[in-house]
Amino acid sequence: MLDNNFIDWEEKPELNITPLVDIMLVLLAILMVTTPAVIYKEEISLPQGSKSSKVSQDEKLEVRMDLDKKIYIKNDVYEYNTFPDSLNLLASRYDKNMSIYIRADKRLAYQDVIYLLKSIKEAGFHKVSLVTTN
Repeated sequence: MLDNNFIDWEEKPELNITPLVDIMLVLLAILMVTTPAVIYKEEISLPQGSKSSKVSQDEKLEVRMDLDKKIYIKNDVYEYNTFPDSLNLLASRYDKNMSIYIRADKRLAYQDVIYLLKSIKEAGFHKVSLVTTN
């Protein structure tokens, strides 16, 4: 005796995603058509500059250190161990906001270059950069 109202609980429903894919493709096509038409325009008013005046170059000072740990500032040579004291005396002659560029031999140890950088920063100079070349 079979019951006509029998429900098969073992049956698994199938999810039909074809309509979802169709809708997504239509939305993608609409997006692709309308995107090039969207134009964003920002009004920017730039300051007027003078064509006759030139930008002044900031003062800069180059500090070099060779493999023998000799430190050169312009034509003066300083010893590695006494450099912080010498630099503190020398710093009074220069503006603390001027740019300082450090060039060091690439074979020097990292801590030697950092010692030079730290000494210059402690002397009160704010704009200190390490110069690298190829």
